[in-house]
Amino acid sequence: MVDGRRLAGVDGCRAGWISWSRDQTASVPVLRIHSRFADLIGDLGPGAIVAVDMPIGLPDRITGPGRGPEQAIRPFLGARQSSVFSIPARAAVEAPSYAEACERALETSDPPKKVSKQAFNLFPRILEIDAALQADEDLKSRVLECHPEFSFCRLNDGVPMSKPKKIKGAVNPEGIDERIALLERHGLDRSLFASGAPSGASMDDVVDAAVNLLMAERHAAGLTMPFPASPARDRHGIPIAILG
Repeated sequence: MVDGRRLAGVDGCRAGWISWSRDQTASVPVLRIHSRFADLIGDLGPGAIVAVDMPIGLPDRITGPGRGPEQAIRPFLGARQSSVFSIPARAAVEAPSYAEACERALETSDPPKKVSKQAFNLFPRILEIDAALQADEDLKSRVLECHPEFSFCRLNDGVPMSKPKKIKGAVNPEGIDERIALLERHGLDRSLFASGAPSGASMDDVVDAAVNLLMAERHAAGLTMPFPASPARDRHGIPIAILG
């Protein structure tokens, strides 16, 4: 790790983006919320490595159930597979309405498939990151897609979490506690989570950003790999891979 370079784990939240970050000289991570992804990147400073729970890289066509990364990680997750949404092709993500997104998705997928409402709600966040990476070539190697449930699985010796983070849309305390225990095993003190979630976020956002911080640190140490192993790039040269 380069001295002073910040490492961050990021997740989307109601208020925008939530991040845990720290650098080589600071042992205690800092929790922050930003309304815009560009502001988060600016605050982290030059050279930061960012692991974010949001799809990155948009192919022009989808073959099978989602992008290559989504297909690559699902087999590892067992009962947690449903947390991996299928993201459609770029034309669908860039569409201005749900109806048009479904039309574009049908045209650019094999087999033809419309867009789920859950995936559609992510599109503005996906496009925030996409715009940042198109505008700054250097970010393409430093802003990395993670999927928290896959991150937890990788840190748990390949075993998926046994309890869901949410049940019927409500945070599940047992699922959160299971994940905090794993984060503690990997060096994040339990006291970091004692205050609960800040305004504009929930506890699942807090623990997801935390596990992605650990993945960013593992990546900086050369301990991660992309899924799939040989990632494609989209038309803007953005890698299409999930870090694991």
